[in-house]
Amino acid sequence: MTILLPLVLGYLLGSIPFGLVITKAAGLGDIRSVGSGNIGATNVLRTGRKDLALATLLLDSGKGAIAVIIAYLMGWRPEVAGAAAFLGHCYPVWLGFKGGKGVATFLGTLFALHFPAGIFAGATWLAVAFFLKYSSLSALVAAAATPLVLYSMGKPFFALAGLFMALLIFIRHKANIARLLSGEEPKIGEKKEPAAAGA
Repeated sequence: MTILLPLVLGYLLGSIPFGLVITKAAGLGDIRSVGSGNIGATNVLRTGRKDLALATLLLDSGKGAIAVIIAYLMGWRPEVAGAAAFLGHCYPVWLGFKGGKGVATFLGTLFALHFPAGIFAGATWLAVAFFLKYSSLSALVAAAATPLVLYSMGKPFFALAGLFMALLIFIRHKANIARLLSGEEPKIGEKKEPAAAGA
């Protein structure tokens, strides 16, 4: 039960599509019809509402953290709750298993699971973003390094959860990886070129 309960709780918490709920409540319609069609904070920002994007960011990161904290308090496996919340965000049952890319939930989960690892992942994201200007690459580097850092900190089970989340981040960023390799990934602050007429 220390595995099954956090698995179910984490998944249900993680699968709450805050970006979709917030934008609909604000009268902006379905966020999935805007920009990339993603339900995360980055796509919410494309509506021009920075306040809603910030709220989505905090709530998406918070649901992973809350799942972990509840698991700690109940004596359950916190890494299971965190990984399940992350899975729920990426593949929510309510939206036909089409969710977000998981970066905010990943960071929120890490901060609650093992604060030093959360600091490391956040700092890594910021460093890569500052020097290379690619948001997606920042997430990929931070995700790839996190399992190794957790293992080196003597947290092998947390490292397994970190590895699971890292693999899902790479899967969810498949299109970004293709654009990075082809040199077509837009940098932070760079607007995408408008599509040609008739394209």
